[in-house]
Amino acid sequence: MNIKLNSGNHPEIKDLLEISNGIPLIRLLEVIGDHKFRYQQSMLRFVKVQNMNMCLEFIRSRQVTLTNIGAEDIVDGNLKLILGLIWTLILRFTIADINQEGRSAKEGLLLWCQRKTAGYQEVRVRDFTTSWTDGLAFCALIHRHRPDLLDYHALDKSWESRHYNTQLAFDIAAEHLNIPKLLDVEDVCDVSKPDERSVMTYVAQYFHAFSELGKADTARRRVAKFAEVMESIWTMQSDYERRVQALMLAIENRKKAWITSTFRGDYADAKRQSTEFVNYKTSLKRTWVAEKRAVSALLGNIQTKLRTYDLKPYHPPPGLTLQDLDDFWKDLLDAEEQRYRKINEQIRMIKDFLRKSFASQANAFQAELNAISNELTALDGDLHHQLDYVRVLNSRLGPLADTLELIQQLEDQCIEANIEENDETIYSADDLSFDFGLLEQAIHKKSAFISNQIVSSSMTNLTPAQLEEFESTFRHFDGNQTNMLTAIEFKAALASLGIEYDDAEFEGVFVKCSQGEMDVSFEQFIHFMVGVTEDRASGDQVRESFHIIAGDKPFVTELDLKQACFPPAVVSYLQSSMPHHTQDGYDYIAYLDSVFN
Repeated sequence: MNIKLNSGNHPEIKDLLEISNGIPLIRLLEVIGDHKFRYQQSMLRFVKVQNMNMCLEFIRSRQVTLTNIGAEDIVDGNLKLILGLIWTLILRFTIADINQEGRSAKEGLLLWCQRKTAGYQEVRVRDFTTSWTDGLAFCALIHRHRPDLLDYHALDKSWESRHYNTQLAFDIAAEHLNIPKLLDVEDVCDVSKPDERSVMTYVAQYFHAFSELGKADTARRRVAKFAEVMESIWTMQSDYERRVQALMLAIENRKKAWITSTFRGDYADAKRQSTEFVNYKTSLKRTWVAEKRAVSALLGNIQTKLRTYDLKPYHPPPGLTLQDLDDFWKDLLDAEEQRYRKINEQIRMIKDFLRKSFASQANAFQAELNAISNELTALDGDLHHQLDYVRVLNSRLGPLADTLELIQQLEDQCIEANIEENDETIYSADDLSFDFGLLEQAIHKKSAFISNQIVSSSMTNLTPAQLEEFESTFRHFDGNQTNMLTAIEFKAALASLGIEYDDAEFEGVFVKCSQGEMDVSFEQFIHFMVGVTEDRASGDQVRESFHIIAGDKPFVTELDLKQACFPPAVVSYLQSSMPHHTQDGYDYIAYLDSVFN
């Protein structure tokens, strides 16, 4: 009773009879009943009875049955009834509120003790008397709830240690759990059957102490849970704000990149930027769409969690609301549309430029081909003048070749740009290349023809029929139209004219005719054929020719041979073949008589 009075800052009583005036009982009920009484302090009996009746009426209002206890009995100091009243109060306000699985008061407290000491082999709580005499039940309750205060397993569990174990439990309970020592060790260990009510009252202190610990744990868990929830919500809010800021920054950077981007002016660059835009739409843009929906869902989850825990709703900072994000998104869509149109406009402009550039070059190229072809066809007059003009026309082909290469590059660019039609021209690079090749061949043939005509016109010792025959033969066997005959072509041409040599003999003839070169030119071929034709002259013709070279002398000198412009090899051959004349010379008459019939 004094413990409860102390908790309410009321003075203690030294004897239970002191409650007979009603004041200590009123103070006790104010503490344990959480009620404020209006009473008088007086030594008059009727006042004491009035105060006591007020106390008894309050006790009965708490569904406590008082049997054969009247106010006058307490005022008159009936100790037995006073003890009964005190026990009734203890039972009601200390033990009665104990509830375990539907059992209350004594049965509930006993069940609680049994459950808390289950698993401790030396402890068997069956009642509130003999089950506590060895002190182990008290120690088990402490160890179960505060193992840091007592090492139950290290205790000596023998009967002789019952005083030590009990005293240990009482001391620890008083020092660490604020449970007063309502019992003495002897009241428990040295009697055959401890007082049940006293043990119940003391054990009930354990129940309330540990219940308070449980409440503290519950409060701690609740606060921890609250802090965990708040931290989780704060983390979600921070994550929302961070992600919205990051998304907005990424959108802004993308828009700036589009605004500052420039075009190089060629299709490859425009197509690259178009491809990059398509890749953006199918990759980065889709991650942004997913992120936008994710942060929207995150904000919804935050608000739901706040409502779940009855917390105030979250309002994102200005500039980071979903409406702000939607505004950013709308600006992004507008920027995308502008970017798409700008790229397409650039591609259309480049394609149109490529069409016109190709057509302009192609048409001008074809016109120049036609002009050169017409000038080539119209050639007439002096052969040497014609040859000079053909060379001028041929010099105009060099720049055209460069232009043709440019036209091919333009066509390649058109193909790369997927330009399949061009109303500005009917020509393709292949058409122009074909026509250019024909013109090259025509100029080459014309040049060769005129050169051959000049050579032919100088051959006065050939009849027109012979010249035509030799010329047509040369053209026939000049397969690649280079105005040159290879060794094989030369041999075939000679064979077609009825002139044949064996391989060994032909090799010397070819070297002599080509003057050591790889091919035989038209001029060399005609000179060879003139020589062959002249070589076939009659003996009389040869004698006449030697006679002319000798200056009508009967012999010919080395000087005569050289003045005739014979090749050195011919001069050397004749000198070695002709016999010497009596005078300083060679006897060509004797030599010819020896070789002709």
